[in-house]
Amino acid sequence: MKTERVKILNLEIDSVKRKSILTKDLRGLIVTPNVDHLIKLQSDRRFYEVYKDADWVFCDSRVILLFSKFLGSPIKELITGSDLFPDYCKEIASKKENNKKVFILGGTTNNILQKSITKLNAYSDIDYIVDGYCPDFGFEDDPIIIDLIIEKIRNSNANVLAVGLGAPKQEKLIYKIKKRLPNIELYFAIGATINFISGDLNRAPIWMQKIGMEWFFRMCADPSRLLKRYLIDDIPVFWLILKQKFGYYKNPFEK
Repeated sequence: MKTERVKILNLEIDSVKRKSILTKDLRGLIVTPNVDHLIKLQSDRRFYEVYKDADWVFCDSRVILLFSKFLGSPIKELITGSDLFPDYCKEIASKKENNKKVFILGGTTNNILQKSITKLNAYSDIDYIVDGYCPDFGFEDDPIIIDLIIEKIRNSNANVLAVGLGAPKQEKLIYKIKKRLPNIELYFAIGATINFISGDLNRAPIWMQKIGMEWFFRMCADPSRLLKRYLIDDIPVFWLILKQKFGYYKNPFEK
């Protein structure tokens, strides 16, 4: 399926309606950028290469949605990873006739992961979430653990893989292992979605989401981790967007 894409800095975002892509034929790697990703994409070449290789890039941030309007090419719809993956499970994967088998990799603890699997499987009378794995911190640098994870995914007979490890770790891991998983048709990079589904992490109220303040809610809930990210590290994005608006922005990874 060919879609319109909107250029935001060095990223091209699919401008689509959720209903048009949420089908049993959805394939490839899905990433959902937010403002912090935009900043990381200015300095992390490997992360940039993963994004360039992604099949679907959906807008995960109402702030980015506003950027697109400011730049004169409005993105059609906000499609957050925290909404898209549960919606896909409920509307597509949970239907027996679609023959989807989902493996979930991630979660802060194994208990959180198992609670999420139970809740997702409750959408259906079939256990379409076939297995999951919650790795220890730092596992991505251990080839033995990577091999174990790949074997576990293969043995599950899954054809959909959702990875919730936070960016850019989750995207880089998918990029690293996907050639060894030929049976996986669809990859989701889902961040904190596992913790949202389990109920161990609360999302912002709907009214805050609608006015683009979900980031503020999350920052207040976890200031030690997010205060610096949102109020210092990510602030330069506004200057970069102004540069793009007036034709002065240059992709740092292109000559």
